[in-house]
Amino acid sequence: MASIPANEPSFRQSVELMFNRAAALMDLSPGLEEKIRVCNSTYVVRFGVKLRGEIKTFTGYRSVHSEHMEPVKGGIRYAPNVNQDEVEALASLMTFKCALVEAPFGGSKGGLCIDPREWDEDELDRITRRFAYELIKRDLINPSQNVPAPDMGTGEREMAVIADQYARMNTTDINAKACVTGKPIHAGGIQGRIEATGRGVQYALREFFRHPEDIKAANLSGDLEGKRIIVQGLGNVGYHAALFLRDEDGAKITHVIERDGAVHNDQGLDIEALRAHIVATGGVRDFKGGTFIEDGASALEAECDILIPAALEGVINLSNAARIKAPLIIEAANGPITAGADDVLREKGVVIIPDLYANAGGVTVSYFEWVKNLSHIRFGRMQRRQEESRHELIVNELERLSRDTGIGWTLSPDFKQKYLRGAGELELVRSGLDDTMRTAYQAMREVWHDRHDVPDLRMAGFLVSIARVAASYRAKGL
Repeated sequence: MASIPANEPSFRQSVELMFNRAAALMDLSPGLEEKIRVCNSTYVVRFGVKLRGEIKTFTGYRSVHSEHMEPVKGGIRYAPNVNQDEVEALASLMTFKCALVEAPFGGSKGGLCIDPREWDEDELDRITRRFAYELIKRDLINPSQNVPAPDMGTGEREMAVIADQYARMNTTDINAKACVTGKPIHAGGIQGRIEATGRGVQYALREFFRHPEDIKAANLSGDLEGKRIIVQGLGNVGYHAALFLRDEDGAKITHVIERDGAVHNDQGLDIEALRAHIVATGGVRDFKGGTFIEDGASALEAECDILIPAALEGVINLSNAARIKAPLIIEAANGPITAGADDVLREKGVVIIPDLYANAGGVTVSYFEWVKNLSHIRFGRMQRRQEESRHELIVNELERLSRDTGIGWTLSPDFKQKYLRGAGELELVRSGLDDTMRTAYQAMREVWHDRHDVPDLRMAGFLVSIARVAASYRAKGL
């Protein structure tokens, strides 16, 4: 976790402050407001694993913020500084994130105090399996109660181990694969899950640039073509967001910030080459395709059109917020802007696309994976060929009419190929994610523009989310 200055709220306090600001504008009873605010439960586990000839003890957490809908959903992160406050704050964000994108889950989060770089794969598998065992036996991993996913420091491999451990402990559960999402394809995963959060960031920006009023609010113009983008953190989320925005929307990634510094190229960085360099060397230093900047944090303050913080909490805080030049910031990470910095940036006129919306692509596609696991069938399997056959009928009829009437026109091969191809799982996942991000953004911006007492998209997002959670509780009779 980034170092947040002592004179401003912690990450958890920032989340609570943002909740309180929104709740103050709502007609909630004090009891219901408190019920939505508080974290329902947090389980702390300390377990031992025999490694390298001795017993190593690890501390892990699984927090459940809200069970207004079940199962609850949220990632498990591996990081040396994971703590209860952070996990509970992330769990509450998950509640509001799921509500905003209408994924039928409550919010949860997990964490393990570990630096995954200090252990080899076999050791991490054993640690993960034991952590999973501790959570599974308390129903803190269960397809109908609590469904984890990858987060910082975890990925497909850890999720596959967790799913296998659950299946070993629940041999008659036909829905065992649905106990966790973010699995490899061959272990019950879904196509498009690895790219999902980065793809969601791209779809969020595309939707923002469809609204002239919103573009004007950020003092920008046009579309994503040629926009200068700074990405902080080229992990899974930052990498995919940068790649898609460059290759599909024509944006230029001018700066990438990593642990050891930043790299800069006004003409745009080669994202694939940079990612390969980071994997090989552990940082951006000595990358041939750009200029190295020793003080990576200073690159956050460089001139750009869009800033994408995609790594840690609190990287934009009171110590640097006043110097941020980006007119538009999209929070690909959870909580990269502190509550204090949020005030400073808003006063400067910066538009912030908030984390509870911007990085919801991951949980959205996790929802699709969970549904796939429960239905026991790949998306597109039933309808893809029928869709192709129907399209082929239309193409054949058009070509027959051209021949019979002597018009002499032909369909371009590129069009035919694209039109005749039925939607497979990846296309359906991307379509569902795009629809989700569009719909959620429109719900937020409607509140942002229609209410004079709502100054930004973050408050609008919280208002939409809290209202939906409140409606769920009221439906239960609370």
